[in-house]
Amino acid sequence: MIHKIIGKIIDKKFAIILLAAAASFCVPSLPAQQSQIPPSSPAPAQDSMPGMDMGQHDSDKNPDAAKAAHDAMSDHDMDESMSAHMYMTTLRPANPADEKRAEEILAQLRPAIEKYKDYRVALADGFKIFGPNVPQPQYHFTNYTYAFEASVAFNPAHPTSLLYKKTSDGYELVGAMYTARKFASEDDLNARVPLSIARWHKHTNLCLPPRGTSLQQANFKEFGLHGSITTPEACEQAGGRWFPQIFGWMVHVYPYETDPAKIWAH
Repeated sequence: MIHKIIGKIIDKKFAIILLAAAASFCVPSLPAQQSQIPPSSPAPAQDSMPGMDMGQHDSDKNPDAAKAAHDAMSDHDMDESMSAHMYMTTLRPANPADEKRAEEILAQLRPAIEKYKDYRVALADGFKIFGPNVPQPQYHFTNYTYAFEASVAFNPAHPTSLLYKKTSDGYELVGAMYTARKFASEDDLNARVPLSIARWHKHTNLCLPPRGTSLQQANFKEFGLHGSITTPEACEQAGGRWFPQIFGWMVHVYPYETDPAKIWAH
């Protein structure tokens, strides 16, 4: 899901808020029904979001955005405006072949990430924490080599990100995130993780505040992934910057859930 360094595509301070929002919307609460890149490849900055592919904007060095992100994302209800900011694939009819394929994915994923139950092993293996100082219900530990790999091929043992829940003494591994390139078709996604099993999603219709707006000045009731602005016309009228789609495609998997309906939940 990573194609460009975040500093080349969006103001960094708002990118931190965007991931905090995206992570908040991907906590498993609503159950869904049922080629390696060379090490020499350049890795994006640690604070970049896997799947960023929005446009061309200069970077903007930012202060710690934790408080602003927390304030902006304090309400995570999936209301009408949020539905306009997220597109989810429709579940296809269930079938035994897809169920078998999903089990095969899990059979490769579980042993591959078992050692990462110790989050320090993940860090030692090159996974980077996105926004460690930003309060989030889940923290993405991203492997950017795997992210590049996922843009061209699918390896169930190489999730783009590991999903952790913060604990009093570190992080607890709860799941993983697979990604696909921004312009992948739904048939492309289905070839990776069956659309009868999981609902892939992408974040859409984003209006960023006008360039030069500080975090304190930004009105997140209007702007951002939870804002009321959902059309390019409204964004232009507000003086904002319009992105029809941000990031690439994503799907979360929670392989340690005991309820099968929650393993591919969204």
